[in-house]
Amino acid sequence: MSRVCELTGKKAMVGNNVSHAMNKTKRKFNVNLVKKRFYIPEEDKWLTLRVSTSALKNINKKGISAVIKEAREKGFLKQ
Repeated sequence: MSRVCELTGKKAMVGNNVSHAMNKTKRKFNVNLVKKRFYIPEEDKWLTLRVSTSALKNINKKGISAVIKEAREKGFLKQ
């Protein structure tokens, strides 16, 4: 399973480790993902998602139903 947020589509970025001598080596900036269960009252069911912590902040702000609706419009979430 790849490290991609199921609601926002965020994934790892590539950058450089830079030493004091300015030597550069490749590195990855991974996404902070959390596996979380959400209850959706409209569908009367539980949904388990791997979401980024920034997506959790959006869910707390807008609500799970609105965020899922946006993710389905953008094509990140099936169904």
